[in-house]
Amino acid sequence: MLSRLIIQSWRRNPRRKGLVVATVFLAAALVSALLSVSIGIGDKMAKELKSYGANILMEPTEEAVLPRLFAEPGALSAGRVFLSERDLPQLKSIFWRHNIVGFAPLLAGQADADGAKIRILGTFFHQSLPVEGEADFRTGQQVIAPYWQVRGAWPDDEKNEALAGATLAAKMHWRAGQTLTLNRTQPVTISGILESGGDEDNQLVMPLKLAQSLLGLAGKIQAVRVSAMTVPENRLSQRARANRDALTAEEYDVWYCTAYVSSIAHQLEEAIPEAQARPIWQVAASEGLIVEKVQLLLIVATGAALLAASMGIASLMASTIMERAKEIALMKALAARPWQIMLLFYAEAAVSAVLGGLLGCGAGWLLARQIGWTLFGAPLGLAWIVVPSVLSLSVLIAVIGTWFPVRKIARLYPAEVLHGRR
Repeated sequence: MLSRLIIQSWRRNPRRKGLVVATVFLAAALVSALLSVSIGIGDKMAKELKSYGANILMEPTEEAVLPRLFAEPGALSAGRVFLSERDLPQLKSIFWRHNIVGFAPLLAGQADADGAKIRILGTFFHQSLPVEGEADFRTGQQVIAPYWQVRGAWPDDEKNEALAGATLAAKMHWRAGQTLTLNRTQPVTISGILESGGDEDNQLVMPLKLAQSLLGLAGKIQAVRVSAMTVPENRLSQRARANRDALTAEEYDVWYCTAYVSSIAHQLEEAIPEAQARPIWQVAASEGLIVEKVQLLLIVATGAALLAASMGIASLMASTIMERAKEIALMKALAARPWQIMLLFYAEAAVSAVLGGLLGCGAGWLLARQIGWTLFGAPLGLAWIVVPSVLSLSVLIAVIGTWFPVRKIARLYPAEVLHGRR
């Protein structure tokens, strides 16, 4: 009987039912798109924010505890402790290895360039490394430092090429394509001029192998910059930072198995025990803060869309009830109880909500893809959890929107309505 009444109601007034479906459709499309963006924005934003640079710095434990306070910048002091270059592939062996976007080793020192003492820095630019499970893994400054501006070409890691920092190049009157002689024996070609906004602007940045050869430190590195995709810090991660030993076993497992920058840094230390990994909090904190603000904005927009849809449905259902007052009065005169009549309107609203929600999910998926292409240059997929969530929300706002006007049913008196007094 209920299904027959719903079908007859749709046949008699398809226009108003279509307006309800359209209202739910617009809200569902917006909500499904925003939910898809909110779910996928964490990884997308994390990748975009990698342009800020590395968020973890690894150094020898002794150097991190007892830093060189009085050594000349760029110089190598006697008894200096180093890390081993051969340990670098172990950075991709941790639990969160797929979150390691890339890394770049560093080896700084001094060299003679045509009679002048200059600071040099050895690193990876786009170096291939043997990593288990990744056939062609490449890492280096081109991966973790996309903010570096190079006028000219990036050096080849297998050639005697280098980037001259902009400040150093201006001081020494160097230009791209020029060949230098380092330590009176090693020719090096300047492939480009580097502007990083950092200390590299005063250095000659070259492949790690070349720097190791010039400094007589084969296989040695001083530090490693690591760029990792992380999730925003919360109370648990802050407690772990303050005192990891105070965590319970369950809390430790949750912290360890969550991609906090502190837990990834801890796992990197486990991979290379002689190194200490320190999060660069200026970068890590800004990443988490931006993602949280964007997600909060999406939640507010979703709530506003749901509220607007509920108000629209309430207005449509109120006018529907007024138009169908005689039908309601007749049903009450035939001994229909108010809850039965209310159930009919709730069922009609729910059917409209499901139909509008399904159409809205499809439109929201297309909208999310377009948002992804516009903001990130890659489409955002529709997570399957979005479909039941949007359908549930669609039914909820339809029921809420119907609840306010449907209360008038109890105040309708059949005799007055059927005699035209109301």
